[in-house]
Amino acid sequence: MATVMPDSENVQKAIKWISASLEDGSSQPIHMIIEKAVFKFDLSPKDTEFLIGFFRNHKK
Repeated sequence: MATVMPDSENVQKAIKWISASLEDGSSQPIHMIIEKAVFKFDLSPKDTEFLIGFFRNHKK
């Protein structure tokens, strides 16, 4: 099933930033990386929920 990308450019930037952090082998838990992205990209609560759902099934 394909994931629908949000219209918000900031959410798209946050996804790329989080993905890059994960690829770099960040030792931080995913929820901490998402929290940093929320503040870095000034995301709304709805955008935050989207990110949490998007990365929910992430495996280390």
